[in-house]
Amino acid sequence: MKKFLFAAVAWAALPAIAVWGQVQQATTPQEPARPPLEELRLKLNDDGRHYLKLTFLNQLWLRYNDSNPGTAVLGDASPETFDIGLRRTRIQFYGQLTDHVSFYSQFGQNNFNYLAGQNATNSGNRKFQVFFHDFLGEYKIWKDNDHLKLGGGLTIANGLSRFSQPSIGTIMTLDVPIFAQATVDQTDEFARKLSIYARGQLGKFDYRVVLSDPFPITSNGSPAPAIGPAATFAQVGHHKQYQGFFMWNFFDKEAHTTPYMTGTYLGKKKVLNLEAGFITQKNALWTSADGGITTNYEDMTLLSAAVFYDAPLNTEKGTALSAYAGYFDMDYGTNYLRYNGSMNPANGLVTANVPGASQGNAFPMFGTGQVIYTQIGYLLKKDLLGEGNGTLMPYASLMSADYDRLSDRMDVWDIGVNWLIKGHTSKITLDYQSRPTYRIEAGNEYVKSSTRGQILLQYQIFF
Repeated sequence: MKKFLFAAVAWAALPAIAVWGQVQQATTPQEPARPPLEELRLKLNDDGRHYLKLTFLNQLWLRYNDSNPGTAVLGDASPETFDIGLRRTRIQFYGQLTDHVSFYSQFGQNNFNYLAGQNATNSGNRKFQVFFHDFLGEYKIWKDNDHLKLGGGLTIANGLSRFSQPSIGTIMTLDVPIFAQATVDQTDEFARKLSIYARGQLGKFDYRVVLSDPFPITSNGSPAPAIGPAATFAQVGHHKQYQGFFMWNFFDKEAHTTPYMTGTYLGKKKVLNLEAGFITQKNALWTSADGGITTNYEDMTLLSAAVFYDAPLNTEKGTALSAYAGYFDMDYGTNYLRYNGSMNPANGLVTANVPGASQGNAFPMFGTGQVIYTQIGYLLKKDLLGEGNGTLMPYASLMSADYDRLSDRMDVWDIGVNWLIKGHTSKITLDYQSRPTYRIEAGNEYVKSSTRGQILLQYQIFF
């Protein structure tokens, strides 16, 4: 009976308790809501100018590929492939330790799909993919400006173009134009080199000059190509590499926190740049007309000029335009040509009259000759898909190369769309690429034979 009376009193008192709680809620001052966490950043001093920062990047690829002629996967002829892979998985850790001293490091892996460990580069062990991409220290001469920074270490600070040192997490297209990372995995480590450099901004003039100590081709993990009448990277001798990249910023100046260069600002900056760059190395390549009995060394000289525009169109709606057009003069030596396929889904050939290394999705990405590269994208209005669901950014790109060793101009084009769920932090990209294929005819002439395509879906997390 006592329990029943207690329960009845408690039940009757509930409305009063609720009213009292509402009164207390109304009269008790509420703590302001904390803003969402935008970055993993630890302040080392009160104003935050000295800090440590950690970022993460992961790019998941789902891909259907119409294979190049003669393609094989693990010894089996494969006219088409479907693969799932991690194009890039990275952890960056960097910071400003004092007014003058900063550091940057990056650790991770690339091109990790079902063939990881099943090709010469990976040496038969899928667990050996992870490595340091960057590790550098930098000294800022004047603490109140970016006129001059001196740095060194393993770094992507390069010459030639902005796409030779791209901020992968902020690119507009599905992937960067890799041909601009001119010696990638030949005499560098995934576009990084052991270098010392000076970089900075003098008013609207942005510059970087680099002295690099390239790796020998014999340490890249693949069998060194045989010397022949077409130039390949020399396996004898060692010379330093000199690089430079220069920009004139007509409107907003680009950030100088790290050596990496932003792909698109999504309307947050108004940027118009004229850009030019170079890479040169003495006796970088060699040829032989008699199977290596006598050798001829050739210099590598790579040049570029470009214009880059990335700016808002309607700030109220959030629309923006991003565009790039560049001209590249690439001299690797006599008839140099190299096939490459991003995270190639195949590892062999079963046909004799096709170029070596042309399996899967590969195409003649690097060569002696001239290249025109252009891309354009349009950022649609913010919250196009509803509040919290983001917006879309369609784009198109074209790499058009006139390489000496090819009988025809090579055009590789991409069209796609980004679903920017939360800017570059969370985005989905759908891309279609068309590429040419070649056959070898009498006289070792590379003749265009057909075109192939791939459809790719990427999900990126970048925080």
